[in-house]
Amino acid sequence: MKISLIICTYMRPGSLRKLLKTVASQVKVPDEILIVDGSTDDETEKMIESETFETLHLKYYKVPDNQRGLTKQRNYGVARVSEDMDVIAFLDDDTELDKNYFLEIEKTYGCYPDAIGVSGYITNEVKWEKQNKKHKGIGWFCYDGWCRKEDLRNRLRRLLGLMPDNAPSTISGYANERAIGGIPPSGHIYKADYLQGAMMCFKKSVFDSLTFSNYFEGYGLYEDKDFSLRARQLGSHYINTNAKLAHYHDPLGRPNYIQYGKMTIRNGWRVWRIAVPTPGTKNIFKWYTVSILLMYARIGGLIKGPDRRKALEEIIGRHIGLVSLVFSKPPLD
Repeated sequence: MKISLIICTYMRPGSLRKLLKTVASQVKVPDEILIVDGSTDDETEKMIESETFETLHLKYYKVPDNQRGLTKQRNYGVARVSEDMDVIAFLDDDTELDKNYFLEIEKTYGCYPDAIGVSGYITNEVKWEKQNKKHKGIGWFCYDGWCRKEDLRNRLRRLLGLMPDNAPSTISGYANERAIGGIPPSGHIYKADYLQGAMMCFKKSVFDSLTFSNYFEGYGLYEDKDFSLRARQLGSHYINTNAKLAHYHDPLGRPNYIQYGKMTIRNGWRVWRIAVPTPGTKNIFKWYTVSILLMYARIGGLIKGPDRRKALEEIIGRHIGLVSLVFSKPPLD
């Protein structure tokens, strides 16, 4: 299986250097690597020129101003993938890989002929424990023999009957389901409705009929979910918990938190309605109720959190996003 890796980057030469070193140490190294750089300076290009990545088939592209932004950069990269590739993989520039990452991705496609999309598994964001007698009550979430502490937002949702009981990374009628963070480090492979952009891969044939939507400008929150939900019509998605990586969430290149809060609501509404075109009155009520609940749950961070200004800005952004839906809803094409 020939794999093309696309890394879209923006103003993060240090993080990108660390990622490329872990790619170079892979048991299975990608057959080509496209760096699609939207930076406004030349530091990323200088880093690539100064480093020696002898085992990597690197191709560097500095995009013009009108192609800057995550979805545009991804489409720019896809258009330049070699014809003989089988799979196109995407990684965020602030991730670092276990040495077997691409070997496990290849194994997943081999085990599941219906797989159109495959995702790796982030190991450094959630602390899991093997399930035992202490893991009882609303303060814990348990799945497939593993448990993690439940955060305040999800405890509130469970108390109010607003937490879907479907499997993680599968869409409920009113969305707001548990995402990939609800999947434990079990070593198993799980079927999913959508994948996470930090480490998703698709068969190259998917891009014969689909592109990343230009609705998602700049930072592009939920653009990965949007694309993989549309790709479901072509095959199945799987998450391999043995394809391990760390995600460090570099703050450089991220939007202000007012814009982030607004995108959380508006982009979240779009991907929900793409997945559930006719949700019905009950699910519409639940989606808006959960959105309001999660908005006010951020007040905890405003009162005693370490980043009070960010919490305030996100609350303002979520308010703006909710009000804006009354007058102008996102397109669904």
